[in-house]
This record gives sequence, C-alpha cells and structure tokens, in this order.
Amino acid sequence: MSLTYLLRPRAEAVPDYGELVSYIVRQMVSDPESVTVDVEQDGHRAVVRVGTAAADLGKVIGRNGRHIDAIRMVVRAASLRDRDRVQVEVRD
Repeated sequence: MSLTYLLRPRAEAVPDYGELVSYIVRQMVSDPESVTVDVEQDGHRAVVRVGTAAADLGKVIGRNGRHIDAIRMVVRAASLRDRDRVQVEVRD
C-alpha cells in the first residue's frame, strides 16, 4: 500500500452516531417508537443521549451495565476512524 493512498482525503459523509445508537437501541427494546436520541456535537466531541420507555430502560442498560457498555464500545469503534470522542448517556 502506497503512502499516497493513506494520505488521500476521503469523500465520506460525517458519521451520524445518533442514527447508529438509535438503530441498536430500537432492536433491543419492546417499544421502538418510544426511543429518543439527541446528539450534541462540538467539533470532534459528541454526546449522544438515549431515552426509552421506563419499562425498557433495564433492557438498554443490561445486567451490570453490559448492554450499554457494548453500545458504547460499538460507537467508540465507529468513531476511531475520524478520531472523534463520543459519549453515550442514558436518560432516566
């Protein structure tokens, strides 16, 4: 692989972390219509806030926080290419 290949600019759209989180969470919950996702982006930092129905909150968090940790890991992996810093928070 040549150095020019690595340095050439990518013609890709800015990743939408809110859509990624929304897709994952909607697959997990029993009431996908109640899922709300808000994104605050400031340069290379983003905060994704997820809200669900009260009955589905435990499904999103998971036992000992395993589900939300897995969601955060997927979003972190997606943000590495653009060197973004993304936080995923769950609203009560």
